[in-house]
Amino acid sequence: MEQATALVDGINTFFILMGAILVFFMHAGFAFLEVGTVQHKNQVNALSKIITDFAVSTIAYFFIGFGIAYGVFYGFDMAKLMHDMTHANGYELVKFFFLLTFAAAIPAIVSGGIAERARFWPQLAATFLLVAFVYPFYEGMIWNGNFGFQSWLEQTFGAGFHDFAGSLVVHGVGGWIALAAVLLYGHRYGRYTRDGRINFAHPPSSIPFLALGAWILSVGWFGFNVMSAQTVDAISGVVALNSLMAMVGGILAATVFGKRDPGFIHNGPLAGLVAICAGSDIVNPLGALAIGLVAGWLFVKAFTWTQNTLKIDDVLGVWPLHGLCGVWGALAAGIFGTKALGGLGGVSFISQVIGSLVGVAIAFIGGYVVYLLLKKTVGITLSEEEQYEGADLAIHRIRANPPSDY
Repeated sequence: MEQATALVDGINTFFILMGAILVFFMHAGFAFLEVGTVQHKNQVNALSKIITDFAVSTIAYFFIGFGIAYGVFYGFDMAKLMHDMTHANGYELVKFFFLLTFAAAIPAIVSGGIAERARFWPQLAATFLLVAFVYPFYEGMIWNGNFGFQSWLEQTFGAGFHDFAGSLVVHGVGGWIALAAVLLYGHRYGRYTRDGRINFAHPPSSIPFLALGAWILSVGWFGFNVMSAQTVDAISGVVALNSLMAMVGGILAATVFGKRDPGFIHNGPLAGLVAICAGSDIVNPLGALAIGLVAGWLFVKAFTWTQNTLKIDDVLGVWPLHGLCGVWGALAAGIFGTKALGGLGGVSFISQVIGSLVGVAIAFIGGYVVYLLLKKTVGITLSEEEQYEGADLAIHRIRANPPSDY
């Protein structure tokens, strides 16, 4: 009996470890998506931001964030740390690693919105504050039942807020924090002409790198979604198929409505995958396809509207991609997850609306406070001269390639 228990513990530990590694590798996808989208003179900075953001996120989550969300402060509770080191093959510690990779996605998402104009050290400070305090506050509300929010929704509307893998908890929060940050950073120097038109002097530096980032993210996303089950006995093949169908829907819609633009095409799968996270365990594959199709269309239209009409210089379109598609995914779980539309039920559309509004408010207000504090104290934006020179030389004193290849 003890051997059987140890085997199950070992299998579960290995399972969630593989999930953690897949989601960790997604950060390479975030990096290359940004590298391919920014100008050549900002490629080194994009790579450097993502990896250092992950390091700072780990410290912030280990000492503070994980404790706020789940009540376990590993950095200060040595007795708990020693217990989890020796119990159930260290499953709880690997689970921390898995959840950390979700938390670290927040600054990785934000990074794409504020690209080409963010000062380095202030952004790392923002990363610490966001991962230590803002993200885990909402994460704990939804995934750990903190503050009785889920209980209140269940008692009032018959079901809590359903977000299986983070359409809103992770992506929506990241996207709405990014919107707050982008508004405070302002647009890049020279992005708009004096009469308000877009200046097309900021072209993507590498479509192949952009595509590579999208492919890495798409592959890792199956660890993000499927392994959110966290134990082997809870694995659902439905999650995998639904993720696939939503991804495909996002590609097709972005290709058609984006008029074959490669930037839209390669963000299409990401839009579909963001949207399906919430309901991937309860909708049927046809519903997942519909969710992905709407998400792909929504990203194209919202990105164009944001850039052209609102004049919000969100470089990678992270607010449309993660913020708006994240909200759509949460709402879609309350629509396509109902038994009337072929879902498994157990959801309330009203709960999905309320949970989404609360998440958006926490993310936007929290992000705005963090970036406003840093803007007023140390400054967050590179000067016009530094932006013209490029963050690679202004911050890191090196180019991505020798001048002859530039």
